[in-house]
Order: sequence, then structure tokens, then C-alpha cells
Amino acid sequence: MKLLIGLSCLVLVTFFSCKEDDSRSCTRCSSEQSPAFEVCRESDGNASVNGEDTNTDYDLYLQGLRDAGATCGGA
Repeated sequence: MKLLIGLSCLVLVTFFSCKEDDSRSCTRCSSEQSPAFEVCRESDGNASVNGEDTNTDYDLYLQGLRDAGATCGGA
């Protein structure tokens, strides 16, 4: 019985510890062609711009902005 309870607890802990992170992180970007805007890494890994999902990976999107001449997050 103790083994069954222990295994159940282990399964529950594993399930909740593997839950996707719901946090998002954002940075401000600016360029000569547009006013300043906010780019965020959503919990699914996609980038959003001013709250609109781009359906593009955050790192790829940010690199594309930088390649086009935007400055993001002081970098």
C-alpha cells in the first residue's frame, strides 16, 4: 500500500513539475522605420508583438528584427 501511495505521489510531482512555464518575457524594440514596440516570448516559445502572436519562434523573430536594423533590449 505504501508503495502505491509513493508511486502516486511521484507521478503527481512529475506531472506538475513538467507543466509548461506560463511566464512571458518582453523586450522593447525600435527602428528608424517604426515607433518603439514590445516583443514578447510567449509560453509556447513564439514571439508576440504588442500582444499579437506572430506564430514564429521568438529567437528567429528577434534575429530577423535585428538583421533588419532594429535595436531590441539594448542589444
